[in-house]
Amino acid sequence: MANEPGPHTLDAEAVRTWSSLALAALGRAREDIDAINVYPVADADTGTNLYLTAEAADRALTEAFEKAASEVTEGTTGATSLSEAVRAYAHGALIGARGNSGTILAQLLRGVADVLGAENAENTDNTDNTENAERTGDAAADRDRASGPLLARALTRAAEEAYQAVAHPVEGTMLTVAGAAARAGAAVGAAAATAADVAGAAYDGARAALAETPGQLAALSRAGVVDAGGCGLVAVLGALWQALSGEAPADEPVRGRAVPVPSTPQPCAEEQGGPGYEVIYLLEASEEAVGELRERLDGLGDSLVVVGGDGLWNVHVHVDDPGAAVEAGVVAGRPYRIRITHFGDERRRAKAPRAQRAVVAVVPGEGLAALCGEAGATSVLARPGEAPAVTDLVDAVARAHAREVILLAGSVELRAAAGAAAERARADGVRVAVIPTRSAVQGLAALAVHDPDASFDEDVVAMTAAAGATRYAELAVAEARSFTSAGICQAGDVLGLIDGDVAVIGSGLSETAEAVLERMLGSGGELVTLVLGPEVPDTLAAHLEAYVQHGHLAVDTVTYRGGRWSAPLLIGVE
Repeated sequence: MANEPGPHTLDAEAVRTWSSLALAALGRAREDIDAINVYPVADADTGTNLYLTAEAADRALTEAFEKAASEVTEGTTGATSLSEAVRAYAHGALIGARGNSGTILAQLLRGVADVLGAENAENTDNTDNTENAERTGDAAADRDRASGPLLARALTRAAEEAYQAVAHPVEGTMLTVAGAAARAGAAVGAAAATAADVAGAAYDGARAALAETPGQLAALSRAGVVDAGGCGLVAVLGALWQALSGEAPADEPVRGRAVPVPSTPQPCAEEQGGPGYEVIYLLEASEEAVGELRERLDGLGDSLVVVGGDGLWNVHVHVDDPGAAVEAGVVAGRPYRIRITHFGDERRRAKAPRAQRAVVAVVPGEGLAALCGEAGATSVLARPGEAPAVTDLVDAVARAHAREVILLAGSVELRAAAGAAAERARADGVRVAVIPTRSAVQGLAALAVHDPDASFDEDVVAMTAAAGATRYAELAVAEARSFTSAGICQAGDVLGLIDGDVAVIGSGLSETAEAVLERMLGSGGELVTLVLGPEVPDTLAAHLEAYVQHGHLAVDTVTYRGGRWSAPLLIGVE
């Protein structure tokens, strides 16, 4: 396969191999890195955050290669260039960055992409034109030697940008390791070494710097550990060297314990001072607005890291007032994929025994999320146009903290993501079943019959049957004139979708809902579930309940509020 260990010149395939090897290395080291996580917060998740960030980056890189292969036309090779590869890799990390360490890793990769992805780096990519295939061995060697200084500059830029992204850099951390790696790589690169030579020097420099971190940071010295984020970065740099040289780093334990770590107390079990919440979100904003945001967030808390550029940013901060941190993002631009974590909850969860079984449900509304929470489920909010990523579902399964998890996908579009999240959870020893619900009302029906005392298989079968026996409908407002399975609709028309297809076109919410209900109840039903959007009046629910009772005496009706982000009206018929 193309992304098997090299050696490689510094090209797109090298980036692909690097990504694959880095993800594998972080996967092997994840638990050990989690165990030594004591700074800036001892929440035992640095290894996991780095792994999930690398996984998001690897997924984006894979998609870039697949996209290039699918666009092959006459006269083109369909190959991915070095510039395209490193930019996709960095962008994926930015979008999927998790935690303080993952956010810094994303900025390190962006720094690498800023150099390797520049136009003047294209001449090192042997996929750019067919003449490269005809070059002599001496020319290829010259190109490889030229790539050494280029990679050295990329590592230097990466360290510089990472330091700039952190509001108050602290030595003895991941930043220190990145800086040492860059200096070591630059020293070798100055002698016109190959990219593999530079990567090897950077790897060795990072390992040496990592071993010194306990002497630079008191928290590490007290716990007897090296920096967890730096440990992960060493694994990433080792993968880079392996990708370019074809030589695997020597097998050795994770360089995470400078001295034996006391088994009692666990570092991550200690209650820490400082802010109580971690807030992370993606932000669409101008550079000027982000500069003002940095100042505002710096006054709210600590561990502030803002990475990205070109209008898209990833914001990470520890605060006591998460609402104020999110509000600051709203002032600056458009925040989304907002994640708020309470450190106390994370520590208690880490110490608490796992539950036997839990349910994770994807729902399109804050009211539905609260409803599922009351029923004991862990919810994942799906906002319009912002489907949860695989990492969001993985995080929800982790928060459920159970040996067995039943995952309600919530929509057809999320089945693949739910399946990928389930595979990740299974790799961590969690038994997971995905019920392919296609609507929130099917999820509610499944949750209503959930029986934690039944066997896992029996529970899954019963919940699947309940979801499958529930027909679903959604009322939405047409945004433009278009052709539908029910005819031509105009902008502003109310569309009644039954089982995913437009079945009714109406001018008002009430009359369209009546027509939809009549069609759905025509084949029978025992229970109608209505989920009202945030701007729909309660009078509509009362009207529809009376409509159902008048025409179908034996059918009961139950009404819920979907809350913010939910559709105008969801209907379920069981």
